[in-house]
Amino acid sequence: MKEHRNKLIKYAFEQRPEAGETMPVADGIHWLRMPLPFVLGTINLWLLEDGDGWSIVDTGVNVDDSKDIWRRVLETPMGSRPVSRCIVTHMHPDHAGCAGWFCEHTGATLWMPREEYFLCRILTADTGRPAPEAGISFYRAAGYDEDMLNRYVKMFGMFGKFVDPLPESYHRIKDGEVISIGKHDWQVIVGRGHSPEHACLYCEELNVLISGDQLLPTISSNVSVFPTEPAADPLHDWLQSLELLKNSIPEDVLVLPAHGRPFRGAHVRLDELIAEHVDGLDKLEAMLDEPRRAIDVFPALFRREIDDRNRMMATGEAIAHLNYLVSEGRARVEEDSHGVHWYGRG
Repeated sequence: MKEHRNKLIKYAFEQRPEAGETMPVADGIHWLRMPLPFVLGTINLWLLEDGDGWSIVDTGVNVDDSKDIWRRVLETPMGSRPVSRCIVTHMHPDHAGCAGWFCEHTGATLWMPREEYFLCRILTADTGRPAPEAGISFYRAAGYDEDMLNRYVKMFGMFGKFVDPLPESYHRIKDGEVISIGKHDWQVIVGRGHSPEHACLYCEELNVLISGDQLLPTISSNVSVFPTEPAADPLHDWLQSLELLKNSIPEDVLVLPAHGRPFRGAHVRLDELIAEHVDGLDKLEAMLDEPRRAIDVFPALFRREIDDRNRMMATGEAIAHLNYLVSEGRARVEEDSHGVHWYGRG
């Protein structure tokens, strides 16, 4: 299976830049690998030549190392030329974290989808606030014990610690619009599920897709339900978006992902992502012959160990799959006298 996959998904470059360094990948496009203080290790950022200046896509997290690298890269290899646009694909800290600082430092205008911009501002405002009762109830319903709930309370508001406040004004980008950057036009393709309004950028002339987290070569982006919208069905949005993306790009497009190496074989990879979730849903449904809480169904969805470092993300993704099954009539949910949700077959 792995050998067959390797014939269909081909990495475009044998080498990649070191963390903090750049490398050209197509006409007017440069790859910057930015270190991250997270498990993923690095994020891919994209520098686009834009006439006499630059536009950039995504920024890294708001830490001193990111800013030091940007200062150096802005001088060399970007040659101290002006940056007109800071395009952010979505609001997660590794993508938007340095955007506020970057725009203030360079004078660039922030370009971002509306839902991503406003949700990011809301989440950064949570920093310093106590955890809400709605959040505690949400994780108690998932099966958290008191130690797990105390960890949630302690971690609440961490989002804003890695995101510099966004500019007070921005330029909205939306699905289907075309952005002219330098010699090339880029179409915005919006995906949902991983985040509310994730923007990919597709250049037909170059046959290049800047995919953000919407299409990654080896891992699947997290698709989660959060306490703010406990009945949400983001997995439906995610699967629908993967199909939409497949219909919007050619199979041989060069994919420039946020994590991992640039590759070709987009349709194969999109089919893999869809199949992975379908398989997970089937395994999950089979577990529901006996009543289960969200924290009981991790083995159906994850091969890795779930512990304090990743439990909240795993919980959000488990509930996303459970909510999908409930919406399809394949599962049902009941709340006990302690506020815990128990899932069974529909």
